[in-house]
Amino acid sequence: MTTYVARAGLDVAAELADLMENEVFPGLGLEADVVWSGYAAMLADMVPENRRLLAVRAEMQSKIDAYLLERKGQPWEAAEYEAFLRDIGYLLDEGEAFEIDTGNVDPEIATIAGPQLVVPVMNARFALNAANARWGSLYDALYGTDALPGVPEGKGYDPKRGAQAVAWSADFLDKSVPLAKGSHADVTAYRRDGAALVAEVAGETVGFADAGAFVGYSEEGDKASYVLVNNGMHIELLIDPGHPVGAAHAAGLRDVVLESALTAIQDCEDSVAAVDAEDKVTIYRNWLGLMKGDLSETFTKGGQEMTRSLNGDKILVGPEGGEVVLPGRAVLLVRNVGHLMTTDAVKLNGEETPEGMLDALCTVACAMHDLQKTEGPRNSRAGSVYIVKPKMHGPEEVAFANTMYGRVEEILGLAANTVKLGVMDEERRTSANLRECIRQVKERLVFINTGFLDRTGDEIHTSMHAGAFIPKDEMKTALWLITYENGNVDAGLATGMQGQGQIGKGMWAKPDMMDEMLGAKIGHPKSGANTAWVPSPTAATLHATHYHQVDVFAVQDDMKSREAASLTDLLTPPLLAGRNLTDEEVRRDLDNNCQGILGYVVRWVDQGVGCSKVPDINDVGLMEDRATLRISSQYLANWLLHGLVTEEQVMDSLKRMALEVDRQNVGDTAYRPMAPGYDGVAFAAACDLIFKGVEQPSGYTEPVLHARRREAKAQ
Repeated sequence: MTTYVARAGLDVAAELADLMENEVFPGLGLEADVVWSGYAAMLADMVPENRRLLAVRAEMQSKIDAYLLERKGQPWEAAEYEAFLRDIGYLLDEGEAFEIDTGNVDPEIATIAGPQLVVPVMNARFALNAANARWGSLYDALYGTDALPGVPEGKGYDPKRGAQAVAWSADFLDKSVPLAKGSHADVTAYRRDGAALVAEVAGETVGFADAGAFVGYSEEGDKASYVLVNNGMHIELLIDPGHPVGAAHAAGLRDVVLESALTAIQDCEDSVAAVDAEDKVTIYRNWLGLMKGDLSETFTKGGQEMTRSLNGDKILVGPEGGEVVLPGRAVLLVRNVGHLMTTDAVKLNGEETPEGMLDALCTVACAMHDLQKTEGPRNSRAGSVYIVKPKMHGPEEVAFANTMYGRVEEILGLAANTVKLGVMDEERRTSANLRECIRQVKERLVFINTGFLDRTGDEIHTSMHAGAFIPKDEMKTALWLITYENGNVDAGLATGMQGQGQIGKGMWAKPDMMDEMLGAKIGHPKSGANTAWVPSPTAATLHATHYHQVDVFAVQDDMKSREAASLTDLLTPPLLAGRNLTDEEVRRDLDNNCQGILGYVVRWVDQGVGCSKVPDINDVGLMEDRATLRISSQYLANWLLHGLVTEEQVMDSLKRMALEVDRQNVGDTAYRPMAPGYDGVAFAAACDLIFKGVEQPSGYTEPVLHARRREAKAQ
């Protein structure tokens, strides 16, 4: 039972008031009464508009449903459909050409291309791991994954496996920071020669092909660190002949350390299970610790107690002398929730208030502690707060977000546009009007990205009554999706985002399949994206190698003259259109989606785990969050609506797959089996998501999950 205290006419959860007034506001020059009064005024002014925007969503969806139902069974008429969307205000005419004008952006976001982690900020250990993933061992990333063939043999260090990692790394160095002559595989020593870094190869002293790649060093006895740069990303050569790995290398090279996750999104949204004031306070306290720099977490690993905290910066000596400081942490962005959900953490007139507004106030206030720093490790050296705003539908909703963060700046006494925004291009109305969305935040924008899962979920929901959709595995090669991915890059380049912000691509969802990732994810920088999401620090290090191979900004230059992505192709839903699937194809997709839904939902509802590695039907671990749940539940709701499957078939599959998920979680002592009763809250949530999927707003899973999680917490 939440206890409330009165603040400026608001009912504020006591634990939230305590956090803000005793941990956040002190030291910022903020008076609690002034902040709460400002927030109360903001809610009074903006809650009605928030509700109106949600009503517009529902009204537009109702009109689209009616349009599609009237034309059921008729051939698809793209021009007529586009005209209809313009008539109802779904599609807007583009205004005059423009470019964004965002100031005070850190280079990790504006001018350097590299990987981006996304992590649930509700988990302090994961949050710290992501922040510290700025640098990662290439040797370790190769040695411990399937990026190399085979597996380590025996107990302890396997020298043969180590030699594989060393050889792979030498080849990487040859491609990224080549020597003027010879190969890194044949180097017998690295050393400084005046202001230059040189190598000994076959008895000859050899410089680097690009002498300017050497940026700094540190030396202590026979140990040394030499740092080079390529495409803006740093590479550290660690020399330590006394280390077992270094001792086996002719040059004493113990490791190759790569600058890895340049940025990391600390997530308050899809990867967390935050349903009440208690959960929100956990999130805000962790984010506060990151911004103050004092977050730590103690845990047991391998029978030993360990404490993790934030890494410091790398302090080097420049080639000509003088100090060189390289950041030791990823630049952190924080993803707030969208406009839909409300929270019980603050009530106005006895009613819950928009969760997104509370996120805006609290996360920005916490970040002010970072803004006050003038030396030492900082998150933003440019003096900005980076917010990622998801699940917005069209320019009007983006403009609303711009106004909202402006109000927060006023409440907290910040200069206009201190808060920078990332707009996630994951809803169909935003994709179709992306340039106009960008226009609404042209002085704040630092980030746009694509997300296959959420975007496909909205594609299905918007066109639910158009017909049955193609199998999920075929979606990734469907014309609309290729158009969507290209259109996002086109819009970013056309509006001047190059050199001012990130154009991003989505998540690699298979954290154990690094060899496959190395082959596939290089496609993201080649597509013009200067960042892309990865599921782990290890994946960030391996994906970082792609940005050494591809000069993303040169790719973007080449793309500026290509033909723009087709709006017609974007708006044509990927339907079966009379194609018949075999019974086996239907059964396989039904079971696969039911298993995935149950595997994620049971942890979310019963344990409050918003993101985890969930085994799929073939026991392959996949990173799952609400976006994966949205696509799977909407997919089955669509097939159910159009008769490809029956309710009986879905329920039969859910029960069979519940047995499978129970088996996969048998080693989890906190797990509650769903079978044989099938009467638990988690199983009921999975059923709701499918059988009530058509009626869920925009196909979102949050309303069902939040209600069922609260029910489970109350038991």
